[in-house]
Amino acid sequence: ENLFINICKIFILNKKQIIVIVAAAVLLVFLLVIGKTVNPNKPKVEVMTAPKVDAFDFNAVLINSKNTLTKNLQEKIKLLEIANENATEANKISTYKQLAALWKDSANIAEPYLFYIAEAAKLENSEKTLTFAAQRFTSNLLDVTDPALQNWLATNAKVLFEKALAINPNNDSSKIGLGACYIFGNISDNPMTGILPVREIATKTPDNLYAQLVLGLGGKKSRQYDKAIERFLIIENKEPNNVLIVIHLAECYEQKSDKINAIKYYTKAKDLVADGRIKKEIEKRITELK
Repeated sequence: ENLFINICKIFILNKKQIIVIVAAAVLLVFLLVIGKTVNPNKPKVEVMTAPKVDAFDFNAVLINSKNTLTKNLQEKIKLLEIANENATEANKISTYKQLAALWKDSANIAEPYLFYIAEAAKLENSEKTLTFAAQRFTSNLLDVTDPALQNWLATNAKVLFEKALAINPNNDSSKIGLGACYIFGNISDNPMTGILPVREIATKTPDNLYAQLVLGLGGKKSRQYDKAIERFLIIENKEPNNVLIVIHLAECYEQKSDKINAIKYYTKAKDLVADGRIKKEIEKRITELK
């Protein structure tokens, strides 16, 4: 699956799409390998509401994560934490970044890494660092299935995007990222809070493929397949060899019981995918549709 995700990165639309592309790739592998996740007999339109979820206990995760580390790494982290307690703001930024680097590069554990780059970004309070941290949270958002973790990721990203937008209110990328938090993060009972600003950007600048992608994924999530297809087709017209978009189109058409178009796009995806295992899974799906 990691190999396929790396291959799929060749087809991403642009760097700004990192917010959702990685998770979309994971979703793609899950749908192809594990099986269909949507019952076609269910209603075609479903209102997205935020389910009630338990709070994500970051402190517990941090403690448990430390227990998995080597003693040497535990000592390095402990020393930085102690140094940070009475540090100046400038020194805290430095120690937060060092802690983030240890959790990312040495421990390879996402949640503490994200927490510390966020803390550093809040203190530094520049648009660049805030949006960088926010995008790291959002790029993980669709890569997880735990609703509590989704909520934690989206909530933190929301704070960072809002701070970035306070500095530069005209940054469409940050507006779209903020919208994605509402659409995919279970942080509001009214998903239109996130959809409307993204839709406004997509209407104003139809060539903003990042906005089209978020709206397409939102439509697919809510089983509004016609709306999702409309957005994905805009992207496919600009990027005909984007394998992720081709797969999304195939799946949406399949859920609409449009076998002709589903087979058309699965066949195209099979020709674009390099991974032999995925090719076989697509071929199997095509055979089932026929």
